[in-house]
Amino acid sequence: MAVDSKGALLLLLITAVLYDGSSSSKATQPPHIILIVADDLGWNDVSFHGSDQIPTPNLDSLAYSGVILGNYYVSPICTPTRSAIMTGRHPIHTDIMSPGGMMLVDFTLRFPPNALPCVGLQHGVISGATPFGLPLNETILPQYLKPLGYATHIVGKWHLGMYAWELTPTYRGFDSYFGYYTGAEDYVDHANRIRASLGYKGLDLRNGTEPVWTENGTYSTELFATEAERIIASHDTSKPLFLYLPHQAVHSGNPDNPLQAPQKYIDKFPHIQHPGRRTFAAMVSALDDAVGNVTKALSARGMLENSVIIFTTDNGGPAAGFDMNYASNWPLRGVKNTLWEGGVHGTGFVHSPLIKQPKRTTHELLHVCDLLPTIYTLAGGDSTELKNLDGTNVWETISRGVESPRVEVLHNIDPKRKTAALRYSDYKIILGEAYKGAWDGWYPPEGVTTNRSKETNHVPRWSGPLKIKCGEKPANASTNCKPRDNPCVFNIKEDPCEFNNIADWNQPLLTFLMGRLEAYSATAVPIRNQPTDPRGNPKYHGGVWSPWINLTDTSVSTNELFGSLQ
Repeated sequence: MAVDSKGALLLLLITAVLYDGSSSSKATQPPHIILIVADDLGWNDVSFHGSDQIPTPNLDSLAYSGVILGNYYVSPICTPTRSAIMTGRHPIHTDIMSPGGMMLVDFTLRFPPNALPCVGLQHGVISGATPFGLPLNETILPQYLKPLGYATHIVGKWHLGMYAWELTPTYRGFDSYFGYYTGAEDYVDHANRIRASLGYKGLDLRNGTEPVWTENGTYSTELFATEAERIIASHDTSKPLFLYLPHQAVHSGNPDNPLQAPQKYIDKFPHIQHPGRRTFAAMVSALDDAVGNVTKALSARGMLENSVIIFTTDNGGPAAGFDMNYASNWPLRGVKNTLWEGGVHGTGFVHSPLIKQPKRTTHELLHVCDLLPTIYTLAGGDSTELKNLDGTNVWETISRGVESPRVEVLHNIDPKRKTAALRYSDYKIILGEAYKGAWDGWYPPEGVTTNRSKETNHVPRWSGPLKIKCGEKPANASTNCKPRDNPCVFNIKEDPCEFNNIADWNQPLLTFLMGRLEAYSATAVPIRNQPTDPRGNPKYHGGVWSPWINLTDTSVSTNELFGSLQ
């Protein structure tokens, strides 16, 4: 059969495409997935949300060229959010693993006076010497990704349990680990001294399972970024990469020096007169540069065009001196570890050349539990085959702008505090009181000034920053809702700053929302929470926070576990 010149050229092009192995692999390889978690970053701590104090040009560049998550929620505190990221399950459904027994206590949303903590990971965080953590019967994100061909690495904060080696990252699907196990530490000497007054202090920095003593003096935000860059530079690009980068920034360090930043960053903010807020701004700026450096590393390896970068905070910001910190959630109500919007409305975006409709904000309802099934789908898996998840694949919502499959978000049910909150469609119910109401207010950033930074102004934008508009604040905004006495209801779409409690004249709605909370409480699992075990004190482990329990050793009884060193 004769082939004319045009046909021959077409045949040649088709053959070249079919047999160019590098082009074919790039076209079919699942994307590299970079999941960056900022610790305690508030809504008003980034300029793509309108902060005039703190320019974040690198974050802005990724956010404005990707999709900003405008209606995205996280848990109110650290460990629960990290558990949700790793499992795709809500903290009330994540049973805690401990070497001891299980405490079973009846619970109802009426919060009787004798109520005791009884469900999951929804209360507090895992302290260094407490023997509990995310249970081993939970399959976590890297374990889902490994069978799909991914190289899996973690750099930064773990905070999901470390009393036994089996609970630590390299035993749970990560190929490598560089970071710290506990919830906080010094940014420079990498020691956790949170409970130093009780004799608990020690180094908390590891490469794999080995303590790292050589980085005293290296600022952790820069240290973690450098390690992430090294992983990217040495990665075999024929395989997809999953890099989990949970930064220490901008969480408080130890009580003796809670906010730390290199002087070069502090000097960038002379316009912020408040010393705490100025140092906090410097910490954010260092984090922004770290994200920029990781992005440059991806670009240098030719990986950026086939990458998905997900950025999220783990909870709202600790504002106005809460936890010795000066984050800002303005104009939202409340702070970290409360169920007001300032505690749970998450800062986040997704950046990727694979997004079909980029350069926009999605106001579709999303939750941190959605990250795992979405990432699993991007990696080539079928998220509908995953069992017992609370999250849903929302990639089509992020990429194409389709309606979110999610209609509600459970913020939390905490029977110890006797607090609960839930969002259904536009409406939110909140009941119970944290900190006796001491952190129920609205906290503008300290040293409010305008810094029209050239850095920020040079970031390409398709619109202005995502600013929340509160509407007029009524005189009774602080008094019309007393959730300790009665549940409150807010229309979050119309009243994002929780000024107007509408419960009294919406009884059918209140009844419906209470019913949704009660339905969730019926599914909550019991916990195996444990008190501090003195054997976890770093002084027994060479001055290093280390696992101290052998899960295979049955020679020591559970009761003996906690009494041997008291």
